[in-house]
Amino acid sequence: MCEFESHPGHFDKLYHHYYPFGFMFHVYALSSLTRNYIYVGMTSDLERRIDDHNKGYNQTTKPYRPFKVILIEEYETRPIARKREKYLKTGVGKEYLKSLIKNDEY
Repeated sequence: MCEFESHPGHFDKLYHHYYPFGFMFHVYALSSLTRNYIYVGMTSDLERRIDDHNKGYNQTTKPYRPFKVILIEEYETRPIARKREKYLKTGVGKEYLKSLIKNDEY
C-alpha cells in the first residue's frame, strides 16, 4: 500500500476539514488547458493558491493558464507534503499525473 493517500478530484469537490492542532498542507497538480504542461505545488491555502495560478499572479505558470485541477492531496505536516510534492515532480511522478489525465481520473 502506498504511504500517501490520494484525493484526486476537482477543486469544487474538495472536502474541507477542521484540524484542532493547526492547518493542513495540500499538494496539488494543475494541467494547462491550452498547452502540454503540468504544475505541481504545495500550499496551506489551496483556494487562494489555485486562484493565483489562474489569474496569472505566478510568473512560472502565467504563460500556461488557464488550468484544471487534476490532483489534490491533504497532509497533516509540511515535511510529509513536501516529500510527496518532490515525488510528483520526478519523471515517475509526472507519468502518474499524465495517466490521471489520460484515464480521466481527476
